[in-house]
Amino acid sequence: GLKTLLRWAVALLGLRIALGEIIALGLGTALIVVLSMAVTIVAGFFIARAFGQTDYYGALAGAGTAVCGASATLATSAVLPAYKGKEADVAFVVIAVNALSTVAMVLYPPLCTLLGFDATLTGVMLGATIHDVAQVAGSGYAVSEPVGNTAVIVKLFRVLLLFPVVVAIAWWFLRPKPPLSALKTSVPGFALVFLALCILNSVLSAMPEAAEIYQPVKAVLGHVSTWGLLIAIAALGLSTSLGAIAALGWRHVVTVSGTTVIILFVVTAGLLLAR
Repeated sequence: GLKTLLRWAVALLGLRIALGEIIALGLGTALIVVLSMAVTIVAGFFIARAFGQTDYYGALAGAGTAVCGASATLATSAVLPAYKGKEADVAFVVIAVNALSTVAMVLYPPLCTLLGFDATLTGVMLGATIHDVAQVAGSGYAVSEPVGNTAVIVKLFRVLLLFPVVVAIAWWFLRPKPPLSALKTSVPGFALVFLALCILNSVLSAMPEAAEIYQPVKAVLGHVSTWGLLIAIAALGLSTSLGAIAALGWRHVVTVSGTTVIILFVVTAGLLLAR
């Protein structure tokens, strides 16, 4: 029941994405975002291994940081095999990415000013580095409306990339199987629904005549998605003892903090070079 709810809640995130807005960002921005995400996910595995943790935890930390915080962590957990301590790992990453997002929301806008970024670059920086959608919007619109708009579109581009990320992670852990069956298993149904809803939203958003019927439906489904994710996070909290999370220790903190620093570094370097 809970797994089904979680998968639908993640799939419905597709309705927030309009492909036209993402294409308008341009190739340079897209390359910086994709490269920083790829480096962050790979770094998740390396840092986890360096500190004696499992690849599963590395995948959770990497995806949670690279894509979209809690929802990406939960989507990744849905394709990982069951292993000892999985619930505690997932709960820890959800809490950590949320805490780090809140810190970033406060610290990153002054950093952009320090680097002399204009409104567009500031929006790209915030959208490409902060983990959760809510905190991206919070930090962006606190600076200005143009910054907020750019930040949210860049962030939604990262959410769009949840599809290839989840498929790649699923495939990575299924490698020993024969290629075709592994590939079939590694494309989760909810990821396909997510992609279909992205396309549907992009088409309907561009049709003024569909707006009257479509917008209210989209708003309702948006609330369903948000509540679904909240319920999944709450249920995760109930099934995990605080003791189990606290017992994970500093190594778990270092891994998520490490991936957070890496995505910030790669994006900042990319924007400074592209400027």
